[in-house]
Amino acid sequence: MGKQYWKPGNLLYPLPAVMVSAQRPGEKPNIITLAWAGTVCSDPVMVSISIRPERYTYGIVKETGEFVVNLVTRGLTFATDFCGVRSGRDVDKFQEMNLTPIPSKYVAAPSIAESPVNLECKVERCIPYGSHDVFLAHVLGVTVDEAYLDGAGKLDLNKADLMAYSHGEYFALGEKLGKFGYSVQKK
Repeated sequence: MGKQYWKPGNLLYPLPAVMVSAQRPGEKPNIITLAWAGTVCSDPVMVSISIRPERYTYGIVKETGEFVVNLVTRGLTFATDFCGVRSGRDVDKFQEMNLTPIPSKYVAAPSIAESPVNLECKVERCIPYGSHDVFLAHVLGVTVDEAYLDGAGKLDLNKADLMAYSHGEYFALGEKLGKFGYSVQKK
């Protein structure tokens, strides 16, 4: 079997699919689905999201300088897809998908109650890059659903049945293959 050379493309998959919630003062909250989100730094805790400037949520995040990254589960897959293909200009996504906006502690944008983990973010910088602009943001607070904590209060996020996005399709995360450092662990 050989390899083919292709033109440059974004084939870095799988990616976490997330629902990002944002809200202008006095307006209804909105949700955008993004697969272009990631960790930037652990100290200070920072994430990035990339949004096309023509998207409705782009203007909200640009104006307010804040958003919430909401992790998604197998059970939220339909809502995740809907929030990625419908515009908040035309539809109230919280209402249409029966999602519950809950107040965040550090930002005005609401979190999604049905999400197992919510990351409240404040934008530090927006960097324009062609088709998408990258928002670099500090994570100011995290909300975790107690259903995924063990008796000692440790988060077992694998119980949340998270899903991922890969080249236009959604997948449930599956079998555990190892853990960080297992290749050098003493037996």
